[in-house]
Amino acid sequence: MKQLIHIWAGLVVTVALGAAPAWAQQGVVDEREAVFAGGCFWCVEADFDHVPGVLSTTSGYTGGTTAKPTYRDVTAGGTGHREAVLITYDASKVTYEELLGVFWRSIDPLDGGGQFCDRGTSYKSAIFVANASEREVAERTKAAIERDAGLEAPIVTTIEDGGPFYPAEDYHQNYYKKNSVRYKFYRFSCGRDSRIKAVWGEQAHAGIEK
Repeated sequence: MKQLIHIWAGLVVTVALGAAPAWAQQGVVDEREAVFAGGCFWCVEADFDHVPGVLSTTSGYTGGTTAKPTYRDVTAGGTGHREAVLITYDASKVTYEELLGVFWRSIDPLDGGGQFCDRGTSYKSAIFVANASEREVAERTKAAIERDAGLEAPIVTTIEDGGPFYPAEDYHQNYYKKNSVRYKFYRFSCGRDSRIKAVWGEQAHAGIEK
């Protein structure tokens, strides 16, 4: 397992109008990364693994000051870290803006104290941006939702500069697959999907193909 993954933005390719990028002509994946915190990272992994164009998801910790934190460290508080997911995606198949569209509609962006039954700093929602371009897209999608979605309260999900991302312990990776019965019970009893439906209505989980 990698001990530390630095958040970085993919290379921007400029081409003449009507011409296919070289990587597309050669069948090369345009691999990029995004980091989102949406409460329990098991659930965020499960949601994004179903999105076409997503290559992999990694549960982990980011946003805090403690180096190489453990799950016990983060849940005990004081590290400043959130449970988050590093999403590796093919930008030729899904854009960062489309990933944000999925993210917003699979969390409760009105909850500043955590997410669903999970409370505290480590469960607060956030978008961790790698550069000015990602920040612009994140701010723009947030403003559009606040203007058009008819939510019952202001959005409190933060948009923060990305920093070191520390992968979580092995047993957390793909938990929803390895422990499907326990995961499904947890997700249901935590009220995640019922609350998302209450917040978003018909827009709930928009863009997620299962």
